[in-house]
Amino acid sequence: MKIAVTGGTGFVGRHVVELLANEGHKVVVIARGVDPNPAPSVRNVTWVHGSVTDRKLLESTLAGCDAVGHLAGINLERPGQKFEDVHVKGTQNVVGAARVNRVPKVVLLSFLRARPGTSSPYHESKWQAEEIVRASGLDYTIFKSGVIYGRGDHMLDHLSKVLHTVPVFPLVGFTDRGVRPVAVADAAWAIAASLIGNRLDNQTVALLGPDEMPLGEAVRRVAAASGRTARMFRAPVALHRLHAVVLEKLMRIPPASRAQVRMLAEGIVEPWGDVSELPAELAPVTPFSNASIAAGLPPGGGFGRADLTMCSTTS
Repeated sequence: MKIAVTGGTGFVGRHVVELLANEGHKVVVIARGVDPNPAPSVRNVTWVHGSVTDRKLLESTLAGCDAVGHLAGINLERPGQKFEDVHVKGTQNVVGAARVNRVPKVVLLSFLRARPGTSSPYHESKWQAEEIVRASGLDYTIFKSGVIYGRGDHMLDHLSKVLHTVPVFPLVGFTDRGVRPVAVADAAWAIAASLIGNRLDNQTVALLGPDEMPLGEAVRRVAAASGRTARMFRAPVALHRLHAVVLEKLMRIPPASRAQVRMLAEGIVEPWGDVSELPAELAPVTPFSNASIAAGLPPGGGFGRADLTMCSTTS
């Protein structure tokens, strides 16, 4: 098969691309940041530098494809990257380009709690993307995903750096909400399976790990795997939001954006809407254990000058 993947150089996208390519499928990667030196194991891959906001590029790139995995997304707005542009207009462009090229299947990676009426641009733009895909007239699979972790993620990377930078960790709110972390290998396996073989057609499915725990317990496990001590305290959600606003201005990738604070404040356990469970053969099975956490941790060290917006450079 020939499969296009938007966001194919991102955290989840590159795992999906590698799985598909190693199975012998031809993969077209569409991404703003193209890896000029893909891993030797990644064959059968064509790299296209571009954005999902470019409809003409998508129309030319999706020609001859049998499916498209729409994995491009952001959880932090920057100049030139707005939720409305990437999640809503980008999805409209992907669906439109798929129709023009008669691509029969679209797979969308969304967020577990995406829904309307939240006053959260992230949640609402993700929900709009879901609705665009459902109304497309194409076969589709929508993954409403919880927190996905692994080497190069935001969860383990940021938790580890915070634990190496400051002696305490502030929990979001006065009630410890739950999380069900998903190993990226499990997530990529389910997504890749839906792109081939007509799996999960016209379904919205939850993508969650097998272990449910309070956020504080997840922090403790990451701390233990990092060789650190997690001294936690609770802080009101409003303070976290204010902190996120400040850090979004000061850091290239802050420990938590406003969208992520909202996610943690309400918990990342229960999907919103009419959502199905994955069949047993595709359901994530990797436990959130010391071994799986350690395998995904970045090199030891905290945040530094290179993480500040004023000190960063663009390549």
